Amino acid sequence: MIPTSRRSLLRFRDFARTPSLARSILAMMFLAFALLIVVNVTTFVMIQRTAAVNDTIEHAQKMRRASRTTLIAMLNAETAQRGFLLTGRSDFLEPYRRAQSEIAPAVAFLDEGAARDPTLKAPVDRIHRLADQKWAEMEHTLTLAQQGRIGQSIQSVRSGEGKRYMDDLRAAVDDFDALKSRRIAERTLKSERFGTLTVVMNAITGLLVVILALLSAWMVRRYVAEMQNARAALDEINAGLEDKIKERTGDLMRANEEIQRFAYIVSHDLRAPLVNVMGYTSELEQAGKVVDRAIADAEKTRSVDAEVVMAVREDMPEAIGFIRASTEKMDRLINAILKLSREGRRNLLPETLDMTTMAENIAKSVHHQTEASGARIEVQPLPEIESDRISMEQIVGNLIDNAVKYLDQGRPGEIVVSGEDTPGGWVVYRIADNGRGIAPRDHERIFELFRRSGKQDRSGEGLGLAFVRNSVRRLGGTIDVESELGKGSTFLLKFPKRLILAEPGAAL
Repeated sequence: MIPTSRRSLLRFRDFARTPSLARSILAMMFLAFALLIVVNVTTFVMIQRTAAVNDTIEHAQKMRRASRTTLIAMLNAETAQRGFLLTGRSDFLEPYRRAQSEIAPAVAFLDEGAARDPTLKAPVDRIHRLADQKWAEMEHTLTLAQQGRIGQSIQSVRSGEGKRYMDDLRAAVDDFDALKSRRIAERTLKSERFGTLTVVMNAITGLLVVILALLSAWMVRRYVAEMQNARAALDEINAGLEDKIKERTGDLMRANEEIQRFAYIVSHDLRAPLVNVMGYTSELEQAGKVVDRAIADAEKTRSVDAEVVMAVREDMPEAIGFIRASTEKMDRLINAILKLSREGRRNLLPETLDMTTMAENIAKSVHHQTEASGARIEVQPLPEIESDRISMEQIVGNLIDNAVKYLDQGRPGEIVVSGEDTPGGWVVYRIADNGRGIAPRDHERIFELFRRSGKQDRSGEGLGLAFVRNSVRRLGGTIDVESELGKGSTFLLKFPKRLILAEPGAAL
């Protein structure tokens, strides 16, 4: 057997290779899904890149603020320095110390940024170097002033060294600010491009998805229209087919009735000459007895030809016996045909049947036969059925009679009648035996008229199972056999749970 996964792959391959509307719709849906995945992945990448650019821009802005913070804090420190030198008041040193606490983290942030971006190392080192030089210059003047050497401290300020450091620091901060501003502008433009590209791609993909959706809708609409047209055509065909079936059914019923009438007429007409043959046979037999007595009287006075004696006492009785056996067999066959004909014309009368009781009664009717052969019949609980009582009794009775007739004399006979309800409103009955069995080649033959299977050591004309199958079909059922030579047979009867006639009381 082919594994389920392999069968699925083969079916999918056949589906993919066969052009069809369903395949086109599925392909469009797959394409739309693929486009959505591409757009989602692209959008995610663009968002990630935009976020990275924005982070870079934000970090650049922070570095600009750090450089400006360094410059402003240095200016505040310089102002506090000069105020202290002019007044000698120690409260002017408070802004100086606060500026010192602001410069340290700002310069450290610049150093960190330069470590991440080597291109910033030179301008940051320049700012760092000038800030250190300016701070050292201010510390030197404040130290001289605190030691009481005010003149030297002021002279150092007037030398212009501090102003030169501050001017260089301002220029370095301005250059760094300009550099970062250019980079921020470039990255802002890049971020805008990413955003624009994302919007454009989403718009194009959305348009493509809409186009695919419209195409799919059009194809689905065409498919639905084709389905409706096909359904309408099918309804039209079904309507014509139903009328044709009714017409053919009527023809078949009329033909069946004609065949039944013909069988009845033929059987009836055959019976008349058969009765004559049987009557003349009896007369011929009586005449033979008269001749035999005359020969016996003649033998008392003279000798009689031996051939005459043999003809009268042996040949004629033997011939008359053959004729009588043949006419009796023909009479039984004609009676069987008449029975089939009458059964075909009988109206069916559905009623609820207790099949268990029916089968038990049939089993009791053959009890003397089963008891004589040491066999037993087991009737299990059977489901009820709504059908024709006479037909069901004849069907079950024939099958049980056959089972009893063909039991195997070499072992105790067992016949089991069972059944159950099945899905779909059907009921199944089984009549199983452990008798002779039937060869596989004869499983169908036994249901034919005048055909029998196996050794012909039992009386019968080969009409029983043909009659059974005809009756089963009239009740809307089926009959099958499962059998093997030497192991017994099981006849399977399947009927609708409820027999529905075209008209109440009508014969099917």
